[in-house]
Amino acid sequence: MELSCKSEYAILALIEMATHYQNGEPMQIRQIAAQQSIPDRYLEQLLATLRRGGIVKSQRGSKGGYFLTREPWKITVFDVLECLEGSDMRTCEEDANHKNIDTSVINEIWQEAREAANVVLQKYTIQDLCDQRDSRRQLDIMYYI
Repeated sequence: MELSCKSEYAILALIEMATHYQNGEPMQIRQIAAQQSIPDRYLEQLLATLRRGGIVKSQRGSKGGYFLTREPWKITVFDVLECLEGSDMRTCEEDANHKNIDTSVINEIWQEAREAANVVLQKYTIQDLCDQRDSRRQLDIMYYI
């Protein structure tokens, strides 16, 4: 299992939005892109997908932008990945008639691994990622003093 660039950028954008969640104002694409070093055009596409998935909302106008649809502690990493990558998480699609015992064993183990990964991804929220980032920043500051 691998984290795609698309998913990583989306999670980074959501972390940035979660950081500014309390002020209640939408964030513009250029703000998020600058803070997280994400290409503007790519971020625009990702946010459109997240909007269709109900994770972010957009607001038009001079003070427009994007904001989270719910609290950062209610958005799991699994929610984000499911929105972007789909729920099947890439399995080998083969005709059921062509499966043999070896293939069945491999698919069962892969299914078990996906289920275990999904449990972990459902455990962590965007807020958890923000908290971990903040605590690591604090450790970095302490180390350099």
